[in-house]
Amino acid sequence: MRFSFLSLLRNAFSAHRDWPEQWRSPEPKPAYDVVIVGGGGHGLAAAYFLAAEFGIRNVAVVERGWIGGGNSGRNTTIVRSNYLLEDSEALYDHSLKIWENLSQTLNYNVMFSPRGILMLAHGHHDVQSFTRHLHANRLAGIDSEWLSPEEARAFCPGLNISKDIRYPIGGATLQRRGGVARHDAVVWGFARAASALGVDILQNCEVTGIRRGPDGAVTGLDTTRGAIATRKIGVSAAGHTSVVLEMAGLGRLPLESTPLQALVSEPLKPLISCVVMSNTIHAYISQSDKGDLVIGAGTDQYVSYSQTGGLQITAHTLDAICELFPHLRRVRMMRNWGGIVDNTVDRSPILGPTPVPGLFVNCGWGTGGFKATPGAGHLLAATIARGEAHPIAAPFGLDRFARGRLIDEAAAAAVAH
Repeated sequence: MRFSFLSLLRNAFSAHRDWPEQWRSPEPKPAYDVVIVGGGGHGLAAAYFLAAEFGIRNVAVVERGWIGGGNSGRNTTIVRSNYLLEDSEALYDHSLKIWENLSQTLNYNVMFSPRGILMLAHGHHDVQSFTRHLHANRLAGIDSEWLSPEEARAFCPGLNISKDIRYPIGGATLQRRGGVARHDAVVWGFARAASALGVDILQNCEVTGIRRGPDGAVTGLDTTRGAIATRKIGVSAAGHTSVVLEMAGLGRLPLESTPLQALVSEPLKPLISCVVMSNTIHAYISQSDKGDLVIGAGTDQYVSYSQTGGLQITAHTLDAICELFPHLRRVRMMRNWGGIVDNTVDRSPILGPTPVPGLFVNCGWGTGGFKATPGAGHLLAATIARGEAHPIAAPFGLDRFARGRLIDEAAAAAVAH
């Protein structure tokens, strides 16, 4: 069923009790053309594009928990493309262009709001670094502009531009096309659209092994819901990607998984109309449609699969927010949580084939995973369908670590690094 004004009106007469389930919950088939491991935004997007663009509909998405229960539901929903290096700019802007029409594409309101990304520069070094970013973005055709401290406060009223604070603001870059989206809606929208095209979404289906034939190519998976035969597997399991790939006999990947924390406040009237980010003081903030302030921190400084994190990290982040926005000091925080981010040594993702024939990987996004959701899914789908890396994804192959062609985005990846 397509969502429309008429379908909304028709269901109003039944008190909205007759809406069908958003996606099917079938039993696993014995075999599929492609199996995607990971039922988050990236995995579901890949399954959707395989069916919608490449005509491969005998596809399964296997998820050990529930749809969107991992990092897709544990992030701060920021969308932007103002990275530094050409390869990264192409990757993230490819995704941003899909974001701009995603609600219409999926017939599902993902609540993408291009309210602007304001990135604060503190001190002379920041000003030089951000100016370099700005010119690099403009050369790549990505919108970016420089604001003085006064212009930054005019764009975001309430921002403290006093010279008396610990890290005075020397200016800011603004990407007006950037913004936020609703993480749950993104996951549900992709799941609904993929299911309508014939993709099987298998929840509570944990992968316990990956089977390989005599030639080394993958032949299927073992799961808690039985064995599944397939010749192509795409792994998009965020922090647990290295665990899954180890089942296929791959050695240690250049990944480290660490907790990343966020928190939300009590609901407030509209106060902050954009996204404000500060690399130097490790904090960023936006306001959701419900009115709560969504606040993100930097990564914890230890390797772990924990989804909690250290209290000192959130305390440091709130100190920074209160310095940037003094009028928020009496606002109460309602809850905090953690996600698991998988960071590569160059803070850029791994996207493409692996040395195991038929096995493809999408991981290492660090804190940039949500903003890349539709683009990463599209590129993974194209790579799986064609058997070789999409041109935009080609620089991000696993082999770059052996060749020494790293894509160092540690600075542009913002507060986490």
